[in-house]
Amino acid sequence: MSSKVYPDAKAALEGLLFDDMTVLAGGFGLCGIPEHLIAAIRDSGVKGLTIVSNNCGIDGFGLGILLETRQIRKMVSSYVGENKLFEQLYLSGELELEFNPQGTLAERIRAGGAGIPAFFTKTGFGTVIAEGKETREFDGEHYVMERGIVGDLAIVKAWKGDTEGNLIYRKTARNFNPMMATAAKVTVAEVEHLVDPSDMDPDQIHTPGIFVQRILKGAHFEKRIERRTTRPHPEKAA
Repeated sequence: MSSKVYPDAKAALEGLLFDDMTVLAGGFGLCGIPEHLIAAIRDSGVKGLTIVSNNCGIDGFGLGILLETRQIRKMVSSYVGENKLFEQLYLSGELELEFNPQGTLAERIRAGGAGIPAFFTKTGFGTVIAEGKETREFDGEHYVMERGIVGDLAIVKAWKGDTEGNLIYRKTARNFNPMMATAAKVTVAEVEHLVDPSDMDPDQIHTPGIFVQRILKGAHFEKRIERRTTRPHPEKAA
């Protein structure tokens, strides 16, 4: 069996990228995003991408850098409020947008990873979200049918991983990363700490290595804060 470990993001994506593909990108805001893999996708020049992600980064960082190079054709997301370029491209018709309620997006990805082609949810019934979708009534309540999502490639970021691809996430990075790792034909993970399998507690593993085909150790993570808010220190305020 060949090794799952690759020296860098460019090598880890070798042979996986093609125009018009669907990419699932993990993370929540700027927390737990696969910074190195996003940069490698930009550098590859691949275009026409459909990106499934909670949001699209910010101007100049995260998935936002793929907007700058016009490599994204369509976004499937639930929040876009921190990215001015996203707004401009959408309003000008240069970018397609499929808006999803956040919980619905998470469940669509989870369903795709579980082999569930569609499910019914109350969320969005009677709104523009339900337009063009099948609706049904169950026990007197109205539901909208949503399709599961399966991508060509999932790129995720974990705090720790081992050479077999088992992953552990920290805190907010567990939003979207774990389910996206299960919902693509190929999953590539970047980690802060790469260890031997013997150094991983099996009870702490969030993503089993069976879902991860390639893994790399990131050289440096910026871990930017999306919007910094502060308050005076109590002693200084006094």
